[in-house]
Amino acid sequence: MSQVGAAIPHAAGFIANDTPRIVTARFDHEDSHTLDRYLATGGYEGLRAALTRPPAEVHAEVRDATVLGRGGAGFPAGVKWGFMPANVWPRYLVVNGDESEPGTYKDRLLMERDPHQLIEGCLIACYAVGLSQCFLYIRGEMAVAQERVAKALNDAYAAGYVGKNVLGSDFSVDIVLHWGAGAYVVGEETALIESLEGNRGMPRLKPPYFPAAIGLYGKPTIVNNVETLSNLPWILNNGAAAYRQIGTETSPGTRMVAVSGHVKRPGVYEIINGSTTFRDLLYNQEYCGGIRGDRALKAFVPGGGSAPWFTPEQLDLPFEGSQIGPQGSMLGSGAIMVMDETTDIPQAALSLTRFYAHESCGKCVPCREGGTWLERILTRVVAGHGTRRDLDLLLEVGASICPGNFPHASSERLGLAASPFPYQMTTICFVGPSAFAPVHSALTLFPEEFEARVSDEEPLLGVPVELKGLTHGD
Repeated sequence: MSQVGAAIPHAAGFIANDTPRIVTARFDHEDSHTLDRYLATGGYEGLRAALTRPPAEVHAEVRDATVLGRGGAGFPAGVKWGFMPANVWPRYLVVNGDESEPGTYKDRLLMERDPHQLIEGCLIACYAVGLSQCFLYIRGEMAVAQERVAKALNDAYAAGYVGKNVLGSDFSVDIVLHWGAGAYVVGEETALIESLEGNRGMPRLKPPYFPAAIGLYGKPTIVNNVETLSNLPWILNNGAAAYRQIGTETSPGTRMVAVSGHVKRPGVYEIINGSTTFRDLLYNQEYCGGIRGDRALKAFVPGGGSAPWFTPEQLDLPFEGSQIGPQGSMLGSGAIMVMDETTDIPQAALSLTRFYAHESCGKCVPCREGGTWLERILTRVVAGHGTRRDLDLLLEVGASICPGNFPHASSERLGLAASPFPYQMTTICFVGPSAFAPVHSALTLFPEEFEARVSDEEPLLGVPVELKGLTHGD
């Protein structure tokens, strides 16, 4: 497999080769975030090309390129744009930069290292769909990203790339930078819209609140991910046909993935979409270079902390959503977390479940109560004070959040009815099921590690409450 980009641990450079790097081409330059560097490397030429064409043609170019959403759902951006009702104004673009999925840090690097590429992508999207207002929402903890995007916006305004009559055309647009307050749930598009409106970040019911129809301020709204929009300048410069020559027919182009955990070279990689396999990524020298200490791989999370886990049996699966879903997981936002043979599986599951339980907005009872219950019971098990009844209780609580058989690649092997991802859920958004995903994966794949920690007897009444897992202690 050809290397598209080497890792960028701690913002180190890429190793160049002949494969096109669509969104990380400027990462080799220390000043990649500046307007001067952006212009010297072809910046804003995609916008210039777009402005010479009718908006409908630009929209069609993006649709023909099949730019899959990089925020998790993988829905084609051009198709999403087409859902906006005709002749309803005003209408808005909202950029989801609230990257907060455990293990994911690609969008942060794009905003820190190449903010003008994102801004140009926003401008192209606004022109194609007829928008005059864009809101760029960045996670509250990303201070460097906020500062660099703010500086880039100021420079772009001063140079005439943003504002009234962009580059002397009839196209005018404003981009507003908004800093979040730090909430995982705001990564869900309707919760992000609530936050933008000044409300507490909580998801809206869909229907009727599909953002393309009823979004920000009750008006049609397109919500796109940072990486998704960062692809647009390259597409307008090179064309949809060139984009589709990279990757596969159903997953063209490249995508950024963040690899963390027990690998020799953790970092962010831009890989060929649809064809690069997990084995390529984890073991090839051009990418992660193998498992830390040459140990055996035990399990890996293929799509961020909310994705069901995989084992070495799934290493040869490609980065293709249509193949990952039937195996019971998802590619999500492009985060792979690797666990070697030394990993304490119950503790790993607890770390993830604790995060999602803490991040529940509280709107849905199954998530608010169920996530906390899962954390408390699992804390008790990990501390060595659990019983076999606790293991059953974990699954019962999880079933209240995700009714029916929870799909997983191991379902058939264990005699369970296999079903494709995504699973059913009793909550408005994905936070509730995310708390159960690591619990179910760990219990399904490594039941012996839980059995070794529990007993057949109920814990003695004298066991301190905190050791029973009935508090939120770390």
